[in-house]
Amino acid sequence: MQPLNQVLLHKDCRVGPDLTAWRSTIGGKALKIALDDPSSLIPLIKDAGLRGLGGSGFPTYKKWEFLAAKKMAMEKYLICNGNEDEPGTFKDRVLLEETPFQVIEGATICALATNINHIIFYINPDQTASLASMRAAVELWEASDLYTEVKKKTPRLKYRVHASSGHYIGGEETAAIESIEGKFPFPRGKPPFPADFGVFGHPTLVNNIETLSNVSHIVRNGAEWYRDLGLGDAAGTKIYSLSGDVLEPGFYELPMGTPLSDLINIYGKGMLLDKKLKAVFTGGPSNTILTPKDIDVPLDFDSVLKRRSHLGTGAMIVVSEGTSIVKRVAEYVSFFAASSCGQCPPCKTGTYYVAQLLNNIDTGQGSQADLDSLINLCKILPGSGRCHLVDGAVNVLDSSLYHFMDEYRHAIKAT
Repeated sequence: MQPLNQVLLHKDCRVGPDLTAWRSTIGGKALKIALDDPSSLIPLIKDAGLRGLGGSGFPTYKKWEFLAAKKMAMEKYLICNGNEDEPGTFKDRVLLEETPFQVIEGATICALATNINHIIFYINPDQTASLASMRAAVELWEASDLYTEVKKKTPRLKYRVHASSGHYIGGEETAAIESIEGKFPFPRGKPPFPADFGVFGHPTLVNNIETLSNVSHIVRNGAEWYRDLGLGDAAGTKIYSLSGDVLEPGFYELPMGTPLSDLINIYGKGMLLDKKLKAVFTGGPSNTILTPKDIDVPLDFDSVLKRRSHLGTGAMIVVSEGTSIVKRVAEYVSFFAASSCGQCPPCKTGTYYVAQLLNNIDTGQGSQADLDSLINLCKILPGSGRCHLVDGAVNVLDSSLYHFMDEYRHAIKAT
């Protein structure tokens, strides 16, 4: 994959764990502003319209407000979530490897806004370069005058780099909490929510790496500047992980709301072998499918939702004509079945059964009864687990049935 390109925010931060190089451009300027007036930070993030960029699109300021409201808590935690493990999603590893100081600065600003005193960088252990970069950067940060200034404001603030369990499910926020506590990453039931009962029972905020990477730029340049980066009603930028049947797959940071057609045809340089577009798996395979009729859709949370889909992490997996959707969905659901932690029987058995039925149909051994079972499982499985893993498996299946039912029927008739 090619490196992050078309960069709007992060180009001056792409220095790896080189603190001097980062500070020679924009590094530390946002932190100084935040130290001067911490009370202004949450309203600023609200006005900017920053949303969770790990997939949810939840307004960032609301999560920060939940933690800030816990005024009596002696201990508060921020988990900077970099567990990224879903097929087709590879944005956070680049930010961690190439821009570690903007991640640290964003997390520190968040801590100042919410009176958090523990910052944990939670990183997939398979991303060894990400771990090495963050560990080196944190060590340099803690030896710098920047940290000395922060400690004057919040004397008990500490940083830690924590390798996650490596399980896909470990990216779910309550599973991350369990992992940090030294346990297997079984997702917790909600309520209580992390803001009330998180790491070791203390209020905890979980933000994605990309979300935190935008914070310092907003503080330095203002809310209106950030909103104006987006197209239409969307605010800011988004890193789109483009993969699949395009000539130039890679990481593209573009204005939020960039049309899907531009991402594929301008930045991805079009389809491989001049084939026609068949489908795009959006937000990674745990979400939904867009088809050629949606090629004009602006890639922002609200616009994509109107097309019966989800932006998710911003991963776009492009599929050309001639590729079996049934086979591709079978592969993705098998990934989810293998990733289930087994805690919730409907998830463990449900994802396994769905994968088995899909494999039957894909290999020419399926029946109408198998297809009917898949349709019924799409109705009864959602919401049956503590986390959204089973929902993700059903999302991609249900979306494929909606758009490509004829392909499923043809696969059955061919038996």
